[in-house]
Amino acid sequence: MSNTHHTTWQLGDRTVNRLGYGAMQLAGPGVFGPPKDPEAALAVLRAAVAGGVDHIDTSDFYGPHITNQLIREALHPYPANVTIVTKIGARRDSQGDWLPAFSREELTQAVHDNLRNLGLEALEVVNLRAMFSVHGPAEGSLEEPLAVLAGLREQGLVRHIGLSNVTATQVREARRMVPVACVQNHSNLVHRGDDALIQELAAGGIAYVPFFPLGGFSPLQSDTLSAVAARLDATPMAVAIAWLLQRSPNILVIPGTSSVTHLRQNLAAASLALPADAVAELDRIAAIA
Repeated sequence: MSNTHHTTWQLGDRTVNRLGYGAMQLAGPGVFGPPKDPEAALAVLRAAVAGGVDHIDTSDFYGPHITNQLIREALHPYPANVTIVTKIGARRDSQGDWLPAFSREELTQAVHDNLRNLGLEALEVVNLRAMFSVHGPAEGSLEEPLAVLAGLREQGLVRHIGLSNVTATQVREARRMVPVACVQNHSNLVHRGDDALIQELAAGGIAYVPFFPLGGFSPLQSDTLSAVAARLDATPMAVAIAWLLQRSPNILVIPGTSSVTHLRQNLAAASLALPADAVAELDRIAAIA
């Protein structure tokens, strides 16, 4: 656990604040269809940027298309300091199920869909989401889809390449092929399986971006977390974010919310320093879980 609270980290060739925003929750239920209140979604995006967020995580398969269109409506033309990161490698069917989309045609189409819906001429960072299993990382070579993405980078449509939902073996395979800007995997106070990978990436200057930092569709529930939060006069979610920020300096946290109130509570975590005894208590949650 790092004692130094770095406030920024490299993402590709950009420097971003370590507390960003994940746009997944802006779509409808199950990340499918439009939001109940589009104006509220636009307000959250504008409040995030006004609050200092300069790293927004999205994908054209959120909605699909809807989240990117909301980002464009809320923020375009984008402030020069805002870095938008997107993901490809999956698609949605008419019922909203998540399906692999790994062919050359599907990956190329996904990049063009992101460009069009975001209103960009080039994508700053594109994460290749491995879809060998919908339920988490599973082994399988990324060589072919990465070669497609590298070709799109050579065309100038993609500036930097990242990975999502991957194993340590896949990260090493990718790093032999292309410079990797970031790795985005499921990780939080309870899910600690990537601890060794986080350190490996930190040594290489590579950002680690935990998705579901607050538990995802089932928010983190822990009596210990609630007790620590009460003692520090903070929300449990702010404490969970602060724990990630103190975990390692290369962690970029992208909590998502469709509420401006929750957004402001999350952003407060950037200035929340957890004392050593609180960190020790929180570290024990994973051992029990």
